[in-house]
Amino acid sequence: MKFVGAHVSSSGGVDNAPLNAMEIGAKAFALFTKNQRQWVAKPLESKTIDKFVENLEKSGILPKHILPHDSYLINLGHPDKEQLEKSRHAFIDELQRCQLLGLDRLNFHPGSHLVKLSKKEPHYAQMLQEIEDSCLEVIADSMNRAIEATKNSSVKLVIENTAGQGSNLGYRFEHLAKLIELVEDKSRVGVCLDTCHTFTSGYDLRTREAYDATMDAFEKIVGFEYLMGMHINDSKPTLGSRVDRHHSLGEGEIGWDTFGFIMNDSRMDDIPLILETIDESLWAKEIRDLYHLIAK
Repeated sequence: MKFVGAHVSSSGGVDNAPLNAMEIGAKAFALFTKNQRQWVAKPLESKTIDKFVENLEKSGILPKHILPHDSYLINLGHPDKEQLEKSRHAFIDELQRCQLLGLDRLNFHPGSHLVKLSKKEPHYAQMLQEIEDSCLEVIADSMNRAIEATKNSSVKLVIENTAGQGSNLGYRFEHLAKLIELVEDKSRVGVCLDTCHTFTSGYDLRTREAYDATMDAFEKIVGFEYLMGMHINDSKPTLGSRVDRHHSLGEGEIGWDTFGFIMNDSRMDDIPLILETIDESLWAKEIRDLYHLIAK
C-alpha cells in the first residue's frame, strides 16, 4: 500500500503539521521540527509534544509515514572545523527532537565539500574523486558521532540523494553506498530517493526501460532494504543537468509515466512518498492523481 503526502508547514508549532496534512488528504507527511534556516531553536515544550501526538492520532497517520527534514544550514562534511562542529551539534539536536516527537527517521542532505575546482585543472577527475572521497569520510564520521550521541534512540539517519548542484555529495548511488558502508550501526541508517534529484543527477526515469535500469542500479549498489522514503517531484531542469529545481507533477521534464511506475512498484510500499512540488495549492489534487495511477 502506498502512503502519499507532502512537506507541510509547521508554522505556529509542529503540532499543526498533522492538521495541515489532514487538510490535503495526506496519508504521510514531512515537516521541519524547527525553523530550517536558523541554527538554534527553543526546546520542544511538553505541551507541544502532547498536542503533536494528539493531532497525529486524529490524522490516522503513523510515525513511520512521517519524514522529518533537518535544517538546510547543516553540512556534515564541512571543511572548516568550527562549522563542522556547529553542524554536528545541530544535527544531534534534530535527532533528539524527532525522538521526543515519537518519530523514527530524519531525512538529511549528506553534505558539501565546498572546494572550487576548475575542470581545466590537470588531473581534474582524479582530484575531484579524492576530494569527494575525503568529504564522504567526514560525513560518515559525523553520522557515527551522531549515532553514538543518541545511542538510546532508534531514529534512523535517512540520507537523501542530491542533484549534485555545486559541491553537494550524494548525487551518485555510489556515494550513498559508501556512507552506508562507513556507518558502524547500519540499523540506524536509511536512504530517501528524490525523483527530481535522481533525474537531474543523471539517472533517467522517463520510460519503463529507463526506470527499471535506474532502479536495478539502485538495488545493486545500495539495496532497497535501505529505502525509507521518497520525494515525489517533477523537474524543471533536464536529465543530468545537476541543477535542483522541482516542478509540479507532469509539468516538468520527467512527466507522468514515471510516477505511475512508482505508484505500481511494490518496493515503494509502506514508506512515506512526499511531494515537494512547487505549488502547494495543487498538493491535494496531486495526491489524488497519484493514487489514481495505481492499476486496478
